Amino acid sequence: MERRTEKGHGRLYVVATPIGNLEDITLRALRVLREADLIAAEDTRHSRILLHAYDISKPLLSLHEHNEKERSTLLVSKIMQGMNVAYISDAGTPCISDPGRILVQSALEENICVIPVPGASAVMSALSVCGFPAERFSFIGFLPPRKAPRRRYLESIRKEEKALVFFESPARIAEMLQDVLDMLGDRQVVVAREMTKIFEEIRQGHLSEILPDLSGGRTKGEYTVILMGYSLKPVSLSDEEIRNKLLKKQVEKKLSMRDAVAEIVLETGLPRKKVYNLMVKNCKTAEEN
Repeated sequence: MERRTEKGHGRLYVVATPIGNLEDITLRALRVLREADLIAAEDTRHSRILLHAYDISKPLLSLHEHNEKERSTLLVSKIMQGMNVAYISDAGTPCISDPGRILVQSALEENICVIPVPGASAVMSALSVCGFPAERFSFIGFLPPRKAPRRRYLESIRKEEKALVFFESPARIAEMLQDVLDMLGDRQVVVAREMTKIFEEIRQGHLSEILPDLSGGRTKGEYTVILMGYSLKPVSLSDEEIRNKLLKKQVEKKLSMRDAVAEIVLETGLPRKKVYNLMVKNCKTAEEN
């Protein structure tokens, strides 16, 4: 059923804003912001920078995660009185790992017309330069901040064949990627920071190659991570290479025989029986020596 604006009602516009470079805003977004009666913003101080850059002067009202419920009620009442309201988050598209869902839901419940105004996307930007198959992807967003729940969640998606898209903070990026490496294997990955800004940084490679550069340091800017999906196609490794991998898992990561075999099977797609038999041979050789 098509939703139509009730007679006398205004409209709610959900407007995407630049993820970094202010030039990435669309002409349509600028028009909507100029024509709106009121602009609701996640952080009015942050949004004033964008509005000032384009000489837009409109009444501003904050709507963030701590006041979204009460402000949504207020904004819906204003829209029902005939005001056109535009909602913007600090960067990117509202409601995608940002506030706005309660506002949209409240508006729809009152049969208010909600109109998306698309724009720049960190997800799409990173996907476009990943270099590996990502036509089909799953957006995960932020993983649980604590290690145990994060690793449990990663285990639940380890055989997802679509590319995986994560967001992460600078404070947790190294720990998060280490857990991804441990639980999902050494896959190809794109790690992007400060996208579209002056100090934009995009790294492509395998997790094991990128992780050392991120360990031990604190950087600025939220990260977008694109991880290659699970592949059943086995890699080509000699028996000696497999034995070396098994030994490395046991020595460096102090894994049990069972866990070392499981990780190698996950990382390579090799038959479990073959890897297990090589592990047994390793043990026998070690006992004989």
